[in-house]
Amino acid sequence: LTLEMPTVNLDREVTVLATVPVVIQSLKSCAMTWQKLISRVLEEQLKKVPQGNGPLAEIDLWREKNATLSALTEQIKLPEVQKVLEILQQAESKFIGDFQVVLNDLKKHHMEAQDSAKFLSTLERHLKNLSTGPGVDVISNTIPSLLNALRLVWIMSRCYNKDERMVPFLERISWEISTRVRRVVDLQTLFKLDVAAAKKKITEAKTTLEQWKKCYFTTCIQVEESGSKRYWKFDVKRLFEKTDYMVLICQDLYDIFQVIEEIYNVFIPELTTVTENPKAIDELRREVNIIISPMEDLTFDPFSMETARDWAFIMEEFREDVTVEIVKQIFVQNLKDPPRYKNHPPVAGAISWSRSLSQRIQHTITRFQEEEDFLASERGKEVKQIHLQVVKKMEEYENQKYRQWRERTEHMLPLLLKDTLLTTSATEEPVTTKKHVCFTLNFSPEILEIIIETKYMEQLELPVPEMARYVALQEDKYLGYTNKLKAMLDRYHKLMEMMNEAEIKLLDQYVQELWRILKSGQKRFTWKSVGIGEFILQCTQTIGKLELLVHQVHNISEDISSKLRSIESTNLFKFPHSKNGDKHPGAKEFFDYVKCEQAKEVKQLVRKYSAIPQLLIEVERRVASTNTGKSPKLASYYAYWENRIYQVLTRLIVKNLQAFNATIVANVPLLQIEAVLSVPGITLQPNASEIEKMTAQSIQDCVEVTKHFIRWMHGTCIECPPQHVKAGEVVTFSFYCDISQSPLIIEQTVLITQSVHKLLASLNKCLNQWKRYDLLWKSDKDAVLGRLAAEKPACVIFDEQLQFYMKVSQEVTQQPLIKDEQFIRLQLAPLASAVQENAKSWMMSLGKLLNDLVREEFFSLQDEIQVG
Repeated sequence: LTLEMPTVNLDREVTVLATVPVVIQSLKSCAMTWQKLISRVLEEQLKKVPQGNGPLAEIDLWREKNATLSALTEQIKLPEVQKVLEILQQAESKFIGDFQVVLNDLKKHHMEAQDSAKFLSTLERHLKNLSTGPGVDVISNTIPSLLNALRLVWIMSRCYNKDERMVPFLERISWEISTRVRRVVDLQTLFKLDVAAAKKKITEAKTTLEQWKKCYFTTCIQVEESGSKRYWKFDVKRLFEKTDYMVLICQDLYDIFQVIEEIYNVFIPELTTVTENPKAIDELRREVNIIISPMEDLTFDPFSMETARDWAFIMEEFREDVTVEIVKQIFVQNLKDPPRYKNHPPVAGAISWSRSLSQRIQHTITRFQEEEDFLASERGKEVKQIHLQVVKKMEEYENQKYRQWRERTEHMLPLLLKDTLLTTSATEEPVTTKKHVCFTLNFSPEILEIIIETKYMEQLELPVPEMARYVALQEDKYLGYTNKLKAMLDRYHKLMEMMNEAEIKLLDQYVQELWRILKSGQKRFTWKSVGIGEFILQCTQTIGKLELLVHQVHNISEDISSKLRSIESTNLFKFPHSKNGDKHPGAKEFFDYVKCEQAKEVKQLVRKYSAIPQLLIEVERRVASTNTGKSPKLASYYAYWENRIYQVLTRLIVKNLQAFNATIVANVPLLQIEAVLSVPGITLQPNASEIEKMTAQSIQDCVEVTKHFIRWMHGTCIECPPQHVKAGEVVTFSFYCDISQSPLIIEQTVLITQSVHKLLASLNKCLNQWKRYDLLWKSDKDAVLGRLAAEKPACVIFDEQLQFYMKVSQEVTQQPLIKDEQFIRLQLAPLASAVQENAKSWMMSLGKLLNDLVREEFFSLQDEIQVG
């Protein structure tokens, strides 16, 4: 495009040339040519549209416009052109005004093209990635940065900051993204891939479409937050209606492959396990290929909204086909153990399950019958054949199940009704232990199953045997009988568990009567008998009577047990309390106190023991209707309690001896003894032998407590009277003879004896340290003093002797005077006093001898002086 220059000479001044008419006329003609050219170019450029549906075509358009308009603008700026315009303006030509308008249009459109080309060029790299990027992941990564760049264009550009510019451009981007997704999700190649790869492609495509919309709305928020007064309030339907529809199609395709994957994952392992036939697996694959074949041969674009109805039909057909296939596989998989509805019996439940599967595919068969064109096609014939085969197999399965149930019911039901009401798990021999006859309900669960099956068979409109119908009508009666029998047997077993062996023997007469009645339910009554209700009532009444008697016996037993617990917990070793913290009783006082307190406790024990026979006579009155205390019916019961008393008395003695032994070894002094000087040695007072005897006697007193518990005569609860065996010798039968020989008591006796012996040995060892003073009383004082008198030693010798005995006297006062060892406190004060007295005696004797020797020397010296 070139502007033609005027042919006149324009070398003179503008003011001069503006006055020359010929020049003005020539320049005006030239300018009009320019105006026509510029107007024509502008008109052509405004009519141009992008050559393509993508955003890159719009960028190319603006670049082309910018190049064309830039060429004209640059020519307008030439000096010759500018001088022509100045001359025409100087000449005040009317034409110059119209020409100026055209120039202004050129400038405006040029600036618009320049601005648009410049800002859209910043998007080119992102848009090329959308158009020709190597994968969908590139598109996903490009979308955020592209929209961010568009946001900057919107804010900075003078042209693309308006809805009429930005919305069409965004539509082109949306078109580009959807086109790329169409290329990725190509159905002809998609169904040739393995399931995992196909699902991955679809997921990537769907994610890309969703990201486009998500990033758009994120950018809308960013535009608002940027402070711009122009928000993105575009028509969302124009931008995303198509891509949203494509998302739905991608989801449909994903669902298709997901269903295929689930069919393979679920049913192929099951077919391998159930049928062990590889042909069944090949058949499954073939049927799945038939189902998906319409997808591979589509004659329309599934992503086009214009074909939405056609796609919906394809999806509906697929879902129905899949339903049939899944139903078939579920049927094959669960033939041996079909799932049942809650409370459904096995056979009727299996038939109901089969029918429910059949109903799920029934509407599909009906629909196929309405589609004559489809049925006439090869695929239609294949699908119809599959459906008919499935339905036929289900019908055969239902017929087989029903036939087998009817035959078994007609055979088994009469036999089951001949069963007795009860069965037992023990022999009919007399009970000699706590084990009792265990009765169980003999109502076969199969009867209830037949009743339930019968009801459900009638609901399924299948004929049932007459006897089964009759039994089903009597269901409430049978359930009532079984519930009452269960309650009665539970009550019986609970009652028998309440009784111990002695009580079962005690109530043997009543238990045998109850068993006699219950055994009629084991031998005579069957589920066809008439008097079942009366039998249950009789059993219940008899159990009630026995229950009352058992509770009465238990109440009395509890009273006896309470007394025995009180006897067993009695303390037979009560010790005196010290009058103050240091003063404790002596050994004899201590053991006398224990014996006295023991005697008091024995009186209480005997009183409790004597009350037991009266309680047993009360049991006798209730059980045997006598009150003699020697009923043969209670002989074993008397023996049971006498044995209990023996065990309690044994535990009483053992526990008290254990407590006494624990007291002995505990480091708490309860009695005191003294250490005394008994020339020629040091000893305890009382001595060890006496203490051991007192301890042994205390043990014996404890064991002899049982002499106060008189044994009962054989087969009674009456105390045995004293027996005169010899003249003047009376023997009383008590528990002492047996208890005193108990190994447990003998063991405790030995332990206590050993503990006391060790304690006394330890105390004697403590006295050994005092033996260093034994020269004080073991030396012959007269002989020692006689030798000293004969020797007449120097005074210093006497001084050494006196110092020694004085030191002994002082040392003794510094020794501890009390020694606590386990339950004995040893008083050492008497011993210390005796040692001190002996030391002083030696000091007195030595002083007297010294005095005598000095006096004798003095008188001798006096005589010598007088002689001289």
